[in-house]
Amino acid sequence: MSSLPLSTPSPAGHRSAGVAYGAAAGALWGLVFVAPELVGGFGPLQLSAGRYFCYGLLALLLVAPRWRGLRTRVSRRQWGQLFWLALAGNTLYYLLLSAAVQNGGIAMTALVIGFLPVAVTLIGSRDQGAVPLRRMLPSLLLCALGALCIGWQALAHPGAQASGQKLLGLACAVGALLSWTAFAVGNARCLARQQQVSAHEWNLLTGLVTGAQSLLLIPLAWAFENAQHGAHEWARLAAVSLAVAVLASLLGNAFWNRMSRLLPLTLVGQMILFETAFALIYGLLWEQRAPTPAEMAAFGCVVLGVLSCLAAHRRPAAIG
Repeated sequence: MSSLPLSTPSPAGHRSAGVAYGAAAGALWGLVFVAPELVGGFGPLQLSAGRYFCYGLLALLLVAPRWRGLRTRVSRRQWGQLFWLALAGNTLYYLLLSAAVQNGGIAMTALVIGFLPVAVTLIGSRDQGAVPLRRMLPSLLLCALGALCIGWQALAHPGAQASGQKLLGLACAVGALLSWTAFAVGNARCLARQQQVSAHEWNLLTGLVTGAQSLLLIPLAWAFENAQHGAHEWARLAAVSLAVAVLASLLGNAFWNRMSRLLPLTLVGQMILFETAFALIYGLLWEQRAPTPAEMAAFGCVVLGVLSCLAAHRRPAAIG
C-alpha cells in the first residue's frame, strides 16, 4: 500500500477507509482507560511493564518468521526513530495515563486527552499544502467544546479524591497529552517518508522496541511499587496486560498505522476523537450509569467535529 503526502487531501476511497481504521483504533484504545481501574491495586509502573512486556513478546513471535528479510530494510536511523516513538507513544504515555486515571478518574483524563486533535491538527496545519487553518476552525472549536463537556462534571465535582491527588492526576494527564502528540506527529511523518517497511511491520518493530523498554520498567516497578498481592491479583494483572497488549497495542496500533498512511496529518488529529468517545462509553459502562446532559452534548460535539473536518478536507482549495 503506497502512502500519500502528509498534507494533500486523500481520494474519497482512501479517506473513508482511513476514517474506518481510525474509529477501530479508537474503540480499542479506549479500553486502556478502563484497565487501570480493573487492576487498581497495581501502580502505573507495574501496569506499563505488564502491558508492554506482553506486547513485546507478541511482536517478537510475529516478526520472527520475517526477521531475516526485515532487518536489512531497517536503517540505524529508523531504529533510533522507533526508540523515541515507542517511548513517547507507549512507555511514557501509558505510565502517565495510568497515573492520571488512578488519581484523577476516567472522565478528567478523557477531558485532557480529548485535546489531542487540537494539538495534532495545529501542528499539521503548518505542513506544505495543508488545509488552511481557517477552514479547520469550526472542527477545532467543536473538539475543544466536546472535550470540555466530557470532563465538566469531573472538574466541577471533585468527588472523593483529595485536591492534591486530583492535581497530580491532571498534571499526569497533561504530560500524557504532550507525549502522545509528539508520537502522533512523529509516527505519521515516519510512515510517510519510508516505503520499504509496511505499516504492519512498523507496528511489530515498535512492539519489539517497546518490549525492550518494558524490561527496564520491571526492576523499577519492583523497587517502587512493592505492595503485597495474592496469586489471583497477579493472575488478573497478567490477563488484563495480555488483553490490552493484543487489543490496544497490537490491533489498535495496526489500525492506526494503516490510517496514518491514508489520511493527511490535519485529519489524523481528528481521528483521536474516537478514542475519547469510546473511553467515555467504557467509563459509563464501568460506573453503570447513564450519560449526563453534558456528556451527551460531548458526543454531539465529537460527531459534528469529525464531520466538519471531513467536509473541510472534501472542499477543493480556492484558486488564486
